[in-house]
Amino acid sequence: MKGGRQQVTKNMRLTLIVFLVMNSFLLDHAKPGSYFDYSQPGQDRWVRNYPLCAGGLQSPIPIAASRSVALPLPALEMIGYHDYLQPPFTLRNNGHTVVLKIKDESIRKRTPYIFGVLLKENDKFELESLHFHWGLKNGRGSEHVLHGTRRVNISFFLNFLTTAKLKFLEEEENRHLSFLIPHLKEVQNVNSESRLNNSIELSTLLPVDVDTYYTYKGSLTTPPCNEVVTWTVFAATVPVSFKQMNKFRLLSDGKGILADNFRYLQNVQNRKIYVRRPNATLMGKNEIIDFDPSNLKWHWT
Repeated sequence: MKGGRQQVTKNMRLTLIVFLVMNSFLLDHAKPGSYFDYSQPGQDRWVRNYPLCAGGLQSPIPIAASRSVALPLPALEMIGYHDYLQPPFTLRNNGHTVVLKIKDESIRKRTPYIFGVLLKENDKFELESLHFHWGLKNGRGSEHVLHGTRRVNISFFLNFLTTAKLKFLEEEENRHLSFLIPHLKEVQNVNSESRLNNSIELSTLLPVDVDTYYTYKGSLTTPPCNEVVTWTVFAATVPVSFKQMNKFRLLSDGKGILADNFRYLQNVQNRKIYVRRPNATLMGKNEIIDFDPSNLKWHWT
């Protein structure tokens, strides 16, 4: 977002966000020998090495119900997310974030996948990894802004982007993050790795309600900023504590504290944002029967 970082009011809640993204474009998928950073001057320089970062469909963006179009969109279907996923997993500090690699081609095991929402019919997408975004202070951290609120976020790498918010509470710890939080000290230094041997139930990292979501066409939020992403942002929240969040702020990027690893807001321009509210009366029965999400127009004309 040109002109500097968006201001955040003191009463904004911090949350953790989950998203799924194309596994062919991992977070550190940058040109060999090049480097990017999240400072304001650093982000302004992204376009020099990655011209796509100046495109018209960039992410993240501000999202609000008042600017969204309500439609009876398909639900997210999750296979294997309610099962305990067996280790080992690899946790790595890559200097931009901390990444937990879920899929291991050398180990034959069932990989969770999703289908539904606005994915192509009969397509299913396997989970690749998850990574995190967080702020140095308790008023920032997320990339997308939902209803004017910035949040801390945790992110799943998959074959499209889906975000779920995690409500930030001072006293309430999220016991479902206990498989990960104690291991952060093992990857405090940049390029360090740790092997995790805890089982994971992925559904516990998502909110209970995944039926209500916002969706729009956008991009990766790190270089090379490819505009190949259909974002899906959940509205519900789950808890994380200040104590847990502070463990992330002990990590190093090789120059200092690893934090504020989020991209500034980009212009929405003429893009449409859709919202799925399954309990709302959106249209008549005949219109719902005739509704075809493949015919959605993603831009205002």
